[in-house]
Amino acid sequence: MDIIFLRELKVDTLIGVYEWEKRVPQTLQIDLEIALPHSRACQTDDIQDALDYADIVRDIQNALASRHFNLLEALAETIAQMLLNDFKSPWVKVSVAKLNAIRGSRMVGVSIERGSRG
Repeated sequence: MDIIFLRELKVDTLIGVYEWEKRVPQTLQIDLEIALPHSRACQTDDIQDALDYADIVRDIQNALASRHFNLLEALAETIAQMLLNDFKSPWVKVSVAKLNAIRGSRMVGVSIERGSRG
């Protein structure tokens, strides 16, 4: 299985259960591992046979700009389902973290895996 990854993508969005979190965007860090639906790109060296990182990032940014999430778990699930459905990935790992949300901790978050590794 071939896997592409994105590390430390920073996105500002409305996330959280407290009233102030529904008004003030917070910066999230997103890490992704995305299984490729096939390995043709390895042989063809053609972007048409690969997943385009820019398309993935654009779709994530659009999804997070269009709504408020109460929980990181729901936000991560939205990203995972987008990758599975829109990009035809058979397996994904999505990690989402709030930065500096807890005093003394650089980040807190959630990591989910969806689909089948093989």
